[in-house]
Amino acid sequence: MIISKTKPIEEILSFLEGKNNLFISGCAQCATVCQAGGEKEILEMKKLLEEAGKMVLNYQVIDPGCNLLQAKKDFKLQKETLEQADAVLSMACGDGTQTLAKLVKIPVYPANNTMFIGEIERVGHYSEMCIACGDCELGWTGGICPITRCAKSLLNGPCGGSRNGKCETNTETECAWIEIYKKLGELGQLSNLKKIRPPKDFSTAVKPRKLIIERS
Repeated sequence: MIISKTKPIEEILSFLEGKNNLFISGCAQCATVCQAGGEKEILEMKKLLEEAGKMVLNYQVIDPGCNLLQAKKDFKLQKETLEQADAVLSMACGDGTQTLAKLVKIPVYPANNTMFIGEIERVGHYSEMCIACGDCELGWTGGICPITRCAKSLLNGPCGGSRNGKCETNTETECAWIEIYKKLGELGQLSNLKKIRPPKDFSTAVKPRKLIIERS
């Protein structure tokens, strides 16, 4: 899931300086789950904006916010309202915000900071698990990502700074390589660690990337 969190209202209002008639758009999936862009959060944002003297003409929650065709369909239904708006405030992730910006000729401003691709531990608790590097290493590491979960993204770890199973950069964080070692031991795959891995080829993550799936 893409994890995002709401920007400080002061920053949002700085974007909206001189923009008084607003339309708010959220996302029914990731942003809703992490409480940054569902209907509840949109209504809270609407109240804050109106207290600051802004007028919120309407709002919608797109399912999902990053689906260009769905967003285009939903915005078409809001055509008259959007013609009166000075700006759109997006409460989706950065991808959803860019999707909306393709559809209108008024500014689209982000209400959220996009943080990472993460795991939901429980409501309100999220952990970064993947950086979408384009060449997944999980097949030989017991399903634990060394690129994301090791502070140094080491492929032949652990480093010399690990102490008592903790990372030297943050003593509250488990050393990813100790976790990998334990997991491989449970799986009977410790021999995976005998192979020296070459440096990570980050050319697979050169931006911007595109995937087109050809269907027969």
